[in-house]
Amino acid sequence: MNHKKIFITGASGCIGHYIVESLIQNTDHELYLLVRNPDKLRVDYKARPGINILNANLRKIDKFSSLLKEINVAILVATAWGNVQEVFDINVVATLKLIKLLNPEICENIIYFSTASILDQNNRLLRKAGEIGTDYIRSKHDCMYQLSRLRNIPPLTCLFPTLVFGGDEEKPYSHISAGLPEIVKYIGLIKWLKVDGSFHFIHAADIAEVVSYLVENPPQSKELQKLVLGNDKVTVNQVVEEICEYLNKGIFFRFSLAPWLIEIIILVFKIEIGVWDRFCLKYRHFTYQNPINPTTFEMPSYCSTIADILRTRLIMNNE
Repeated sequence: MNHKKIFITGASGCIGHYIVESLIQNTDHELYLLVRNPDKLRVDYKARPGINILNANLRKIDKFSSLLKEINVAILVATAWGNVQEVFDINVVATLKLIKLLNPEICENIIYFSTASILDQNNRLLRKAGEIGTDYIRSKHDCMYQLSRLRNIPPLTCLFPTLVFGGDEEKPYSHISAGLPEIVKYIGLIKWLKVDGSFHFIHAADIAEVVSYLVENPPQSKELQKLVLGNDKVTVNQVVEEICEYLNKGIFFRFSLAPWLIEIIILVFKIEIGVWDRFCLKYRHFTYQNPINPTTFEMPSYCSTIADILRTRLIMNNE
């Protein structure tokens, strides 16, 4: 295993924690963690030598220009939500600037995290995501569009996570994992409904495994590589059935929640729904071609089923 200098952004987030923990425990690579607030880091970054904390905002990436010219692998997980100016400053402007500061002669791989929400079912850019997506989604769409046109940069691997689970007492929860107990709480009501929809999911621990593989196996071509991260697709109805089976709750009858009925519910209860949310309700099938996970590279998967997800979230089947 060649000793590498690895620059990582977004280490304090859910996915970032799993990636950094894996690299600390399983490699002796020199790690440089760019974090805005070191207090949010729950990994033991003093576990071994060679772990460097860079306390700065991604907007100030210029101050690390000399270091970036020596970096062998850049793992770009950082992303911004909320304030529209910050979202585009971080997710587009600062990210592109960082990539341009890397040395194509030394950096063997840029591993950039986007989101599967900006892709259509054939893994091409989804036009609607760039037009009516949330600020976050539009920023990711914009960044991907610009990245595909950059020249004279190191090999670029773009990762598109699907629905991400993850988190525990020592790592921050992903948005969906944080809300999982609430979903389980209402499963007695949800189990009566059938909805037309499908998606992929993946656990952050499995994402970390894929990233670790990519670190040790850089691309052999300078062609931009696009990889969707996820297990095989599942339907919404399958997920409800698997949760009920795990919790020993029988399903005796299910009522189809047709799109027109959803529209009536939104109208009657005066539910505020954005343009992107309405598009998602009509689109329904967020599925992609050839999703990858650790099994793609002949490595064991940490979570490949909904039951696995429930167990890792410490939701017991006797609740």
